[in-house]
Amino acid sequence: MTDCCVIGGGIIGLSIARELAGRGLSVRVLARDHNRDTASWAAAGIFPPAPLFPGCHSGAVLTAWSDRLHRDWARQLQDETGIDNELRACGGLHAAANEKTIARLRESAADWRRKGAACEWLDGPTMASREPALAGAVERGQILAGYLLPDEMSIRPPRHLEALRQSCQRRGVEITPAAVTAIPVANGRIEGIATSAGLVQAGAYCLAAGAWSEALARPLGLRLQTRPIRGQIVLLSLPRQILARVVNLGLEYLVPRDDGHLLVGSTLEDAGFDSKTQAAAVEQLMTFAHNLLGALPDARMEQAWAGLRPGSADGLPSLGRVPDVVNAFVAAGHFRAGLHQSTGTAVLLADLITGGEPAIDPRPFDPARIISADSNSHPDSVDAYLARAAAESA
Repeated sequence: MTDCCVIGGGIIGLSIARELAGRGLSVRVLARDHNRDTASWAAAGIFPPAPLFPGCHSGAVLTAWSDRLHRDWARQLQDETGIDNELRACGGLHAAANEKTIARLRESAADWRRKGAACEWLDGPTMASREPALAGAVERGQILAGYLLPDEMSIRPPRHLEALRQSCQRRGVEITPAAVTAIPVANGRIEGIATSAGLVQAGAYCLAAGAWSEALARPLGLRLQTRPIRGQIVLLSLPRQILARVVNLGLEYLVPRDDGHLLVGSTLEDAGFDSKTQAAAVEQLMTFAHNLLGALPDARMEQAWAGLRPGSADGLPSLGRVPDVVNAFVAAGHFRAGLHQSTGTAVLLADLITGGEPAIDPRPFDPARIISADSNSHPDSVDAYLARAAAESA
């Protein structure tokens, strides 16, 4: 019997396992999917600035704390495994294509400054001077203006995921390819869980299965809202990198990699558990890239993939102990912020599982919290993002 069994082999699950093992616990991870099939692997890896500011909500506190931890983890992971996860403060351009969007981005820029983030407003020609590859889009009127967040960062999720996996194994974590088939509860405890690899027993259990967490939580008497939201991404290979920064236009973006690859993303689709790519979506993303960068005659579409983000009804993940099940914990529902919030989530869950004093207040993330009907108006909620995606595509 191990001290803790983590259900889920994505970035959240592996981060929790790594943190627990670093504190001397024996840990087993049940990974339903190979690395490549997780939402974590499929993510773009954009980290917006994460300042702490007066009155910031609980999600911002978790993100700011996680952001600081990421810098330490990146160094530690490279020291432990030799893998550079390419955490870079590359900066991010946020562009407007029409006057209506300019007004919205001006409000957004003012909001960033109020929060204490560095933010510079740029007209179209200045944007082109900062990123020459966008000059054609500026000349064609497809980019009018926008702002620069110099502290926006990017990370390379597949490399981060592999570094976590290797770090976990070096710390003694057992990673078992298995699907959970039943979680029986008796007398307020999980005594063992049934999996495709047989019975697994542990002192404590942490459910971190992304979009699949909602169904797995039901036997625990817990109603989570982690509905899957599909995001499709295209990977281009270029002879040389033509962008220095992340470029955001609405909910679509371009993310440059050090080796000349360019990510083009992403869709936002309420498509259930269908993680297949769609030809129409791939064409839409390629059109977006060509609109901003031109014909790209030397570019090669290397691959396309889709991930299922675990949605959150109120913009916050569910983190903490399961009520009435003394040895069960949950870390799920991060939606678009899971990669960014993974480090803080890991430390918070490790504090709660080991009985330590948590570094941040866990109460706002209570898995049993009551989510009111108007919570979906939160800008980070699933419904708010879907509504924005529909409006921008209209």
